[in-house]
Amino acid sequence: MTDDSDITAAFWEYLRSDRTVMLGMEADAPTTLRPMTALVDGDDDRGPIWFFTATDTAIAQGLGTQDLAILTFAAKGHAVFATVHGHLTRTTDRATIDRLWNPWVAAWYEGGKDDPKLALLRFDPATAEIWRNGSGLLAGLKLLLGRDPKADYRDNVAKVSLD
Repeated sequence: MTDDSDITAAFWEYLRSDRTVMLGMEADAPTTLRPMTALVDGDDDRGPIWFFTATDTAIAQGLGTQDLAILTFAAKGHAVFATVHGHLTRTTDRATIDRLWNPWVAAWYEGGKDDPKLALLRFDPATAEIWRNGSGLLAGLKLLLGRDPKADYRDNVAKVSLD
């Protein structure tokens, strides 16, 4: 039986360390997904997930007409994959900008935290499908021993609510 909490915890752990996702507006996906750096604030395994971007990007400009977004993630080493659906909004909360600000973000904005092109996006995850990598040496050994790897792989997939 699938242990969704273990798979979900693995997703959040890898997202916190790897941080690169593909993010886009759901109505325009997959053609408008863009690589973004995800910032997870604190230890809450429900989000939100934060993104700094520029006001002239397609994602920032598309927020006026829709807020349903999609995030896809592949951990380094391919240990975990995920597709996450949720709501994306822009915030101007200075306390959050101050808390999340770091040298890597600062390098993109000449005007610093007051740069007129600075936009902070908040992604509130709603649902996710998360896959733990079920291939590799162990799956190969099971196949050699006559076991069906598809039966074991069912325990590596979780469809979860994150809201």
